[in-house]
Amino acid sequence: MPYTAPLNDLRFLLDHVVGFDAVQATDRFAETTPDVTEAILTEAAKLCEGELAPLQRAGDLHPARLENGVVRTSPGFAEGYRAIAAGGWVGMSADPAYGGMGLPMALATCMNEMMSSACLSLQIAPMMTQGQIEALEAHASDALKALYLPRLTSGDWVGTMNLTEPQAGSDVGALTTKAVPKGDGTYAITGQKIYISWGDNDFTGNVCHLVLARLPDGAPGTKGISLFLVPRHLPDATGNPGVANALKVVSLEHKLGLHGSPTAVMQYEGATGWLVGPEHGGMRAMFTMMNNARLGVGVQGIGVAEAAYQHALAHARDRKQGQTPVADADSILAHADVRRMVMTMRAEVFAARAIALSTAVATDMHHATGAESWAARAALLTPICKAYGTDTGIRVADLGLQVHGGMGVIEETGAAQYLRDVRVTAIYEGTNGIQAMDLVGRKLADGGEAMSRLLDEIEALAESARGSLPDVAEPVWQACETLRETTEALVAETRLNARFGGAQPYLMAAARVLGGHAHLAAAIAEGGRGPRSALARFFVGRLLPEHGALAAQALAGDKDLYALDPEDLVA
Repeated sequence: MPYTAPLNDLRFLLDHVVGFDAVQATDRFAETTPDVTEAILTEAAKLCEGELAPLQRAGDLHPARLENGVVRTSPGFAEGYRAIAAGGWVGMSADPAYGGMGLPMALATCMNEMMSSACLSLQIAPMMTQGQIEALEAHASDALKALYLPRLTSGDWVGTMNLTEPQAGSDVGALTTKAVPKGDGTYAITGQKIYISWGDNDFTGNVCHLVLARLPDGAPGTKGISLFLVPRHLPDATGNPGVANALKVVSLEHKLGLHGSPTAVMQYEGATGWLVGPEHGGMRAMFTMMNNARLGVGVQGIGVAEAAYQHALAHARDRKQGQTPVADADSILAHADVRRMVMTMRAEVFAARAIALSTAVATDMHHATGAESWAARAALLTPICKAYGTDTGIRVADLGLQVHGGMGVIEETGAAQYLRDVRVTAIYEGTNGIQAMDLVGRKLADGGEAMSRLLDEIEALAESARGSLPDVAEPVWQACETLRETTEALVAETRLNARFGGAQPYLMAAARVLGGHAHLAAAIAEGGRGPRSALARFFVGRLLPEHGALAAQALAGDKDLYALDPEDLVA
């Protein structure tokens, strides 16, 4: 389906809102000059618009399938993936020592968004590989790095993440997959994993699975879990794929959306694997990949939101129906309610994109400086980015159907596919409820210091703009104070389940304040006059006020959630 990369907004956010200039000023990323940044964004846009976007409908209409134990991918996906790999896009943030570009995560985030807009089903494959690359860089032995990283970085091989099991779900500590030492430095992996995105394909030389399993002496729960690298084909003496490993794809899931992305049930039957990181240290190693993926999944939601917005806007501009209150305007875009929906879509996408890029910038600054304050900032923003980004994808795709009217539920228009595809993003890589619990649990375990520092920056910017943009700055400052008070109250709450009872609204309140901050920064950069300033006033006037109700819900605790017995819930 047609797609135009939002280069103007991406450039604007990098230049004026999220502090990318600080990343460019570091020694590590000094070569990422404005010219290099522009070239990267321009070439990425060409790939996504010209080669990947045409695959969107093909993946939906002709799903991946399993034939005689071999996954057959959707038409054109092999060529699309090879174009991604040939451009070096898989390893754009990877270590140059293994063939990567060594570019900032912020630019990789821009690319991942564009790929997600163009064809999310295909984008999942390189995104999973990027996460595996980061995990191996941080935790694998030198021998494993030397063998696997060049091939993953080039895109010749792809990576997956194997956590979930039928009986475990989000409770990873309940896994039963076993790893038994073979006495030669390798391990025999036995068990079943489900929901494995891109568990196999027919266009790369190898598929490398990162698998969580328990050693014979592993303690119960997450503390006894180890991480193993288990390839589809065992590398031979030259490093090329050799004999098949003892693993197989049992089946592919029949899903609501993302039909072009094969989601596999994987069976390991004494498959040979190599330990990644220390024994019983699997969760720490896997969280490296999961945190990368959580940022990536938030960006997937934003990418689909952008595409759904473009699709809906094009329909609204062409559809002529009813009398409009605007002179010389005869499309439904002139109707107030349609305009409300379209403005909401655009304002939400801008805010979510700013939060995602801010998360990436914090990650880049930590990598470049080693400062723990940047690590804390990235950790704080990650669950907000994941949850708000994917919720935005769902909300915007749903509004897109509404803008289309009856045609939105007709599959031929393509509008429904966006909603079907994006819906799962709020579930995988940790449900959005888990993200919210992480935010009010682990991320406030510092007494709220990381959040307090972020709120200080937001209030300082709002304070500086009170004179020039009072209608935008003052509401942002007041909302920030409300969020600060809510944060302090949650930190003082000693009952963790009471925090969990208000976790989701707290996360969304934080997203509203962060979104208001981004829109304010945009209006300041524009001098208070222009389309982004108008969009900022819309967000601050219509969406930011939701933070107050959300803050009240965040402090409601958990008692009312348990006021009805299970029997009372049955009508």
